[in-house]
Amino acid sequence: MKITVASRESRLAIIQSQLVMEAIKAAHPEIELELLTMKTTGDKILDRTLDKIGGKGLFVKELDKALLEGRADLTVHSYKDMPMEEDPALPVVAVSPREDPRDVLILPLGAKELDPALPLGCASARRRIQLQKLYPHMQVKPVRGNVLTRLQKLDRGEYSGLVLAYAGIKRLGLQARIAHIYSVAQILPAACQGVMAVQARRDFDATPVRAAHDPLAKVVCDCERSFVRTLDGGCSSPVAAYATVKGDIITLTGLFAGEGSDDFAIDSCRGPIDRPVELGQTLAEKMRGAFGGGR
Repeated sequence: MKITVASRESRLAIIQSQLVMEAIKAAHPEIELELLTMKTTGDKILDRTLDKIGGKGLFVKELDKALLEGRADLTVHSYKDMPMEEDPALPVVAVSPREDPRDVLILPLGAKELDPALPLGCASARRRIQLQKLYPHMQVKPVRGNVLTRLQKLDRGEYSGLVLAYAGIKRLGLQARIAHIYSVAQILPAACQGVMAVQARRDFDATPVRAAHDPLAKVVCDCERSFVRTLDGGCSSPVAAYATVKGDIITLTGLFAGEGSDDFAIDSCRGPIDRPVELGQTLAEKMRGAFGGGR
């Protein structure tokens, strides 16, 4: 049996695909695995923020097409970069164990602190509004490109610092670049941050992929995605969600900003582990109501 895995061609995307392939190979050494890389529309357009060019779906469109056309059997994504509405023809068949979900600060090579004369770079509205609260004296400016491209911009002197996902930095082996790790209380993570998702065609026998699947990560991701989906939160929406499990109880913390505003609220609620989607909906409706109906 041969399985072709499609991936974006960035170094991080390839590493993440290889991690999934290694898990499959360890459980099924008889399976032949092939990696197919490609550049997505989201990788090609770097002069505009994602909300201006179509959102997170631009990172999966070409990979989805490869699945549907049979050129690939599986695709691997950072789950936080996937649209909140799942295509029934291309279901998520596995989610990885969660890597550290926090955000980190990276400084230019040789720098010891942020330079207030230069902007602080980030790639999402979620980070931007939280960073503006943490650093009211700093300009926060969008930065596009894969992680290594962003680091090049940083080291060229375009930014005083970058805020990135800890998970990606760890998978790239760049922990030495980290100047500060933000607690989830300082910067609430994006829904599913640190989790990889594996997609396949609906008719694909995904049995071998179970070796890469973490049921607990699936529960917290279902809860977080439900929260964001209920608020109609996408790439341009300042929304965040972070769920944890203790025993048979899920605790979900959500962030929601009012329409056209950088004012935001953070709230939490708890519920049974077997009802993650309902818990996400409950917290979302509560927080939307607090903003007078929201979206």
